[in-house]
Amino acid sequence: MQRRRLRPSSVAALRSVLTCAIGTVSLVALLAVHVSPSSSSSPFPPAYTLPKRHELGYASRRAELAWMQEVAPPQLSKAPTAFRQEASQESEKLWKPPSNHGGFVPCVKPTSSYSPPGESRGYLLVSTNGGLNQMRAGISDMVAIARIINATLVIPILDKSSFWQDSSNFSDVFDEDFFIHSLANDVKIMKKLPKEFAAATKSVKYFKSWSGIEYYRDKISQLWDYHKVIRAAKSDSRLANNNLPPDIQKLRCRAFYQALRFAPGIEELGKLLVERMRSYGPFIALHLRYEKDMLAFSGCTYGLSAAEANELTTIRESIPYWKVKDIDPLQQRSKGYCPLTPKEVGIFLSALGYPSSTPIYIAAGDIYGGDSHMVDLQSHFPILMSKEKLASADELQPFRPYAAQMAALDYIVSVESDVFVSSYLGNMARAVEGHRRFLGHRRTITPDRKALVHLFDKIERGSIKEGKKLSDMISEIHKRRQGSPRKRKGPISGTRGNERFRSEEAFYENPLPDCLCRLESDVTSSQRPREI
Repeated sequence: MQRRRLRPSSVAALRSVLTCAIGTVSLVALLAVHVSPSSSSSPFPPAYTLPKRHELGYASRRAELAWMQEVAPPQLSKAPTAFRQEASQESEKLWKPPSNHGGFVPCVKPTSSYSPPGESRGYLLVSTNGGLNQMRAGISDMVAIARIINATLVIPILDKSSFWQDSSNFSDVFDEDFFIHSLANDVKIMKKLPKEFAAATKSVKYFKSWSGIEYYRDKISQLWDYHKVIRAAKSDSRLANNNLPPDIQKLRCRAFYQALRFAPGIEELGKLLVERMRSYGPFIALHLRYEKDMLAFSGCTYGLSAAEANELTTIRESIPYWKVKDIDPLQQRSKGYCPLTPKEVGIFLSALGYPSSTPIYIAAGDIYGGDSHMVDLQSHFPILMSKEKLASADELQPFRPYAAQMAALDYIVSVESDVFVSSYLGNMARAVEGHRRFLGHRRTITPDRKALVHLFDKIERGSIKEGKKLSDMISEIHKRRQGSPRKRKGPISGTRGNERFRSEEAFYENPLPDCLCRLESDVTSSQRPREI
């Protein structure tokens, strides 16, 4: 039987149909690779796929979280490989510790004259105040104070009445058993006040700010003659930054950098967030303090609408313990007292030489104004990540209602980042900078906000443009602001009273020279810090 031959025109038509079919299949496959969350090309296993918008409750906080909404989030594509390749071609000096980091290591072992805690004269109750890192510093000071006055420290009560209204207990944020065990040779610590002392008369005391050892030995210790329980009504800045015995300073470091380990669940998710950020290669952790509470407190309204500025003023006036109400926002900004805006941060990091492919972890709460203020930063650096992006809804849910626990996740990623940058020098920035110094002076860039504001204003006026000239100027200004080793700064000359102490560099911001030694010093491995 003779087979029928297809006409040339039929063959051509068939070829066209097959070509279109193949092209369609290829296009669908390509889109599936780059968009589908179930794609095998994703750098994270299926369990790590991002939550849907409704799972994160976007509808209720759309304004602040809008910048987090993406059609195809970066971590669901093949992009990380390309980012790592480009980053490897950039100058290594952008990511490495400062060239003159000095070889310092933690040196917190007690001196030979240090003895175990003596007989306790009573119980010290502590009511902390402030956010996570203000409380951490206060708790560490109270550990040292308990040692000075021979007290048994009762696990501190965390602040539940601050702006954040966080109901977390100590064990929700910190590893309570580890805290007690690791400081057993320094001070006696109990989880609760013994029942027999529950009804005892307590001496409620506001310890004097920035006090030396004589104040506690000569004045506070006398209270044991009349009371068995002393309650410190506040914990922040109750010890001087300087001129304390070496063993007291080393104890403060052991408490702050080692004993105050976060609760296991926080540590576990924090490390996971670090691993997921590392899938992009070297990354910057940016503490973007462009949040409603910070802007309201500082009175900084540059770049905001009139309605936004009025809202912040209303918040400031309604909070009684924020003492300063009438603030000139322009004067605040010109003096460098305002956090950099997201737009200004984008210009700043680009001028320092970081390429647009640099992954950035945003360590912050809800950014005020959301997408309307993040768009300029995202135009400079499209790969903006956060705990909300890196973690699933189920992973983040146990921590979401608690500001301190969410801040702890940001703290872990910030300490472990290749580069840390803060837009404002608050408690979080100080604590992270000090911890990074303690762990080997990792690159930590501190913007000179006062100098930068004048340059940003010139850009607005058109007298200077983004480019090499601006880059050279900003790089020169920040040559010595990269986290290199230096001794802690003392008070500003001419200041008096509390202003003198307030002008000093905070102890936990820079533990050199008290808690760091040169590498060649006799430092045992047991003194080295635990990496988080």
